[in-house]
Amino acid sequence: MFMDALILFQIAGIGIIVALIHTILKQMGKEEIAQFATLIGFILVLLIVVNGLSDLFQQIRSVFLF
Repeated sequence: MFMDALILFQIAGIGIIVALIHTILKQMGKEEIAQFATLIGFILVLLIVVNGLSDLFQQIRSVFLF
């Protein structure tokens, strides 16, 4: 239960930081770098989600394979 909340807070934190970086870079006129930063943030969140899904499938496999 605690790890689930921790993962959610990590994803939310990454989202907030990426949004701030994107806004700052866009205000500076560096839209290409802002899009790149957003893409990096998306990839980080995607890796966290895939890792969580991997753990979930391992637990399901261990339940059904005894």
